[in-house]
Amino acid sequence: MSADGPPTPQPPGRPDPATGAPGQPVPAAHTSSPPSAAVRAPAEEGKPRAEAGEPPAPMAPGPGRSRAAALASQWGRRLATANETWTLLALIILMAYFSVAAPGKFLNLTNLGYIATNSAALLVMAVGQTFVILTAGIDLSVGFVLVLSGVVAGEYYLHNGGTTAGWGVIVVGALAGLATGCAWGAIQGFLVAKAKVPPLIATLGGLGAAEGISYLIAGGNDLRSVPQRLVNTVGFGGVGGIRWLIIISFAIAIVFGLILAYTRFGRYTYAIGSNPEAARRAGIGVDRHLIKVYALQGLLSGVAGVMSLAYFETTSIAGHPTDNLTVITAVVLGGASLFGGRGSMVGTVIGLFIPAMLANGLQILEVNQYWQYAAIGMVLVAAVYLDQFRRRLRERT
Repeated sequence: MSADGPPTPQPPGRPDPATGAPGQPVPAAHTSSPPSAAVRAPAEEGKPRAEAGEPPAPMAPGPGRSRAAALASQWGRRLATANETWTLLALIILMAYFSVAAPGKFLNLTNLGYIATNSAALLVMAVGQTFVILTAGIDLSVGFVLVLSGVVAGEYYLHNGGTTAGWGVIVVGALAGLATGCAWGAIQGFLVAKAKVPPLIATLGGLGAAEGISYLIAGGNDLRSVPQRLVNTVGFGGVGGIRWLIIISFAIAIVFGLILAYTRFGRYTYAIGSNPEAARRAGIGVDRHLIKVYALQGLLSGVAGVMSLAYFETTSIAGHPTDNLTVITAVVLGGASLFGGRGSMVGTVIGLFIPAMLANGLQILEVNQYWQYAAIGMVLVAAVYLDQFRRRLRERT
């Protein structure tokens, strides 16, 4: 044994250098390191981890829970960044302001029904304008294509029974108005697609021509021989307290919203607006599709013309000077880009009611009518600025 301290234990089978005796194994209880899992397993088999002296491991979230959380987070980000969300928020703020400024007059079922009824024809035209703007085009003629279609239908009614005309005459006159609008839109589409006339110029010329032809057909005066059956049903009739005008307009918005989102026609519309050359190389008939889109806009303007004829009981030739402004504002406010390729029908529906409620609220507050036009114009400028701002942000990212 060394005089400096106790002997150092040696592994079994190794002789001690001082005595020559075989070394003894060191008991496990005297070691400073914890026993290994292999040594511990027989003694602790069947015991919970807490009883074995170890803290319980944290429970990982199950695959179902983590997937649901990821989906919820993804949808939350989409809603927060969607153009429709911000448009809806602006509409709610506008409604809240007029509700406070005109308590009891603005936010009630009667006034909201009045807004929806007055906006029905505009909504139908906005549906067609959505398709046009998605192709990076524009149609300034919608208001006077509405007038021209109504004049054609009204002229037919005038010479075929007038206010006492039956349903056969009503249907034929309505079809004549729809065909007029569709043909007018197709002509403008041909000028844009084949003659390569810019949409702004082609439809501006179409606006002036439609107005002039309307006055020529009507002899410079509004036609008032509208069948009473058309007025009493489509104009002022309804189901369950909801007028047919509102039902027809929202039905058209839903149907063409589904067409835009889930059909080849809608995909082609987005593709042409995003990159017409790439769409052409992919085999899409760009020119043919553009003519179809403008023809659709004309057709829906014709539908709006018949609806307006039924509601106002006259052609109201001079009553639609700012329809194109309101419709374009609605589509752009709804998130559609004037450069094409971006937009949705949901956004258009929400966007339409911003200028509609703005005009109605200003009217309730007895603001001068001309200031209402100015307000709608300022809203359009703001909407175009937001479109440019969103586009710059996308380019940066």
